[in-house]
Amino acid sequence: MKPNLRKLLPGLLFAFFLSVSGFSVPVSGYVSQAEGSRAGAVSETAREVKVYPGGQTIGVKVKSAGVLVVGHHLVEVSQQTKLSPGENSGLLPGDLMVSIDGVRLDEVRKVADLVKRAGDSGRELTIRYIRDGRERMAKLRPAYDRNDSVWRLGLFIRDSAAGVGTLTFYAPNQGVYGALGHVITDMNTGTPIVVGSGHIVESSVTSISKSQDGDPGEKRAHFLKESQVLGNVESNTDFGIFGKMGRNPDHSLYNEPIPVAMSSEVQEGPAQILTVLEGQQVERFNVEIIHVARQQQPATKGMVLRITDPRLIDKTGGIVQGMSGSPIVQNGKLVGAVTHVFVNDPKSGYGCFIEWMLKDSGVVQPYSFQSNLKAV
Repeated sequence: MKPNLRKLLPGLLFAFFLSVSGFSVPVSGYVSQAEGSRAGAVSETAREVKVYPGGQTIGVKVKSAGVLVVGHHLVEVSQQTKLSPGENSGLLPGDLMVSIDGVRLDEVRKVADLVKRAGDSGRELTIRYIRDGRERMAKLRPAYDRNDSVWRLGLFIRDSAAGVGTLTFYAPNQGVYGALGHVITDMNTGTPIVVGSGHIVESSVTSISKSQDGDPGEKRAHFLKESQVLGNVESNTDFGIFGKMGRNPDHSLYNEPIPVAMSSEVQEGPAQILTVLEGQQVERFNVEIIHVARQQQPATKGMVLRITDPRLIDKTGGIVQGMSGSPIVQNGKLVGAVTHVFVNDPKSGYGCFIEWMLKDSGVVQPYSFQSNLKAV
């Protein structure tokens, strides 16, 4: 589920990407950055972990570790000539600009100042950026926009995002949380956001737009006052966002942490999800796990579930955006999180195993298998 984008901050910024594949759509509104070596299974110590299941609706605010290029535009330099210096330099949507002339980019407004200085002095800019995990360099001269009387790069850029999702778990022994169950990506480019900083805050659901076949609905929510910051955002992976949190948030349905299930323990059959339909009240709703994928290494689509609770269907039509990260509990154990809704069947969707979220959060460590296979 990808986070629901409710309101853009002033200026240009990141937005949570809502990817519609025609088959499923993330339901929160947010890979692991791909690991260089083959991922191993989670250690047996995961069986001993106990966490508080979440279900609370949270507001997420993140700033990227740089400034993201999301598009090109033409600068009118004369009545006859329009050009985009950024496009001509080879910069593409999805590139993450990390510095200009050696100045680290941690916010959009720095770009305008650097561009003006270079334009006024007739200098070329040196831009360092990241594409496909590799740092590269581009050189360009700003173009003077004769209509607005400013120097421009001919690029659309963003540096931050805000949206709504659901808390999955809080691990008290480690003081960390996991939420969303899937990666946050930029809405225009589909590029995963490399987090520079961010935080999660308490949020309250104000209304729900019901899902219909071909049209996933959404939770509408607002962030509560800034004093209600719950934790920071340290990473954004295939399996959600993770960071530090000092306590189990209010409105939890659990007074004590519960065990987690390894992926091999999850079974087809009845289960429950925890989520909010109104205000901040977390509720339980019945679902059926109708398919379980046997995964030996991390993969996002671990199970298929179907909403069976009449009240949830009546209120939401099934799974809606903003429910991503909703915990899935089976036989008294936390087994996973809701992640996607099927566009043409909103009563059904995907979930990921909690095992992989715990690994990405650092609560448990992976171990690697030694393969007996040899290429000949």
